Amino acid sequence: MLLSLVLHTYSMRYLLPSVLLLGSAPTYLLAWTLWRVLSALMPARLYQRVDDRLYCVYQNMVLFFFENYTGVQILLYGDLPKNKENVIYLANHQSTVDWIVADMLAARQDALGHVRYVLKDKLKWLPLYGFYFAQHGGIYVKRSAKFNDKEMRSKLQSYVNAGTPEEFLCKQCPKLHIHFDRIDRNEVPEEQEHMKKWLHERFEIKDRLLIEFYDSPDPERRNKFPGKSVHSRLSVKKTLPSVLILGSLTAVMLMTESGRKLYMGTWLYGTLLGCLWFVIKA
Repeated sequence: MLLSLVLHTYSMRYLLPSVLLLGSAPTYLLAWTLWRVLSALMPARLYQRVDDRLYCVYQNMVLFFFENYTGVQILLYGDLPKNKENVIYLANHQSTVDWIVADMLAARQDALGHVRYVLKDKLKWLPLYGFYFAQHGGIYVKRSAKFNDKEMRSKLQSYVNAGTPEEFLCKQCPKLHIHFDRIDRNEVPEEQEHMKKWLHERFEIKDRLLIEFYDSPDPERRNKFPGKSVHSRLSVKKTLPSVLILGSLTAVMLMTESGRKLYMGTWLYGTLLGCLWFVIKA
């Protein structure tokens, strides 16, 4: 019976992250809404700065669970950036949570709040999250010929005008290997056919790295990328405060009847209004 209790407790340890991450969403949206109203007559740059800071708080909580809570080791290889940079991060998207790698990298550049995502169009219907990602600068795209590149260019240009750096930027495992390959934008072809060829070549390079990683005939070269690795650890002092702040605010809200009504109302009406916003905008 004791063994069953231990196994059950172990299996439940991943329930806590889900409860806190999803449970604090209404709290976060209320805080953002308050700031959006207060900043309505303020310069856009000031609104953006505080919005980035709020986003950083939430994403630091995400990183607490994905890194500190799981105890995963982050090993970095390749051409590591020495200074803070603006980047376009292209994910291979073999996992529904590969976006967390973008967060991990951005946090190590002190740029977590500046991350913007290009997302699949269907994700805009996610309760609360879908609406907020659009407000934070996320771009929803359809996998079809109906893709509106003019709208995307316009939105990207608005970030440049606002002076906002852009990083476009698990299955739990003991180690996470991340290989850096930094490419200057001047090396990226602009002509469409050349761009297709260039992207295809980049994926070939990536595939060769993965084949070597998993199936190298030399056991010494297996389960690691070429070159020297750097063990990168994110301090719990950087992530735990976000958990305590959002967790405490959510707990305080749920302690009173009026707070619980506000909490549930945010989930319900926030989701409905977010969906309505997308319908009207379409």
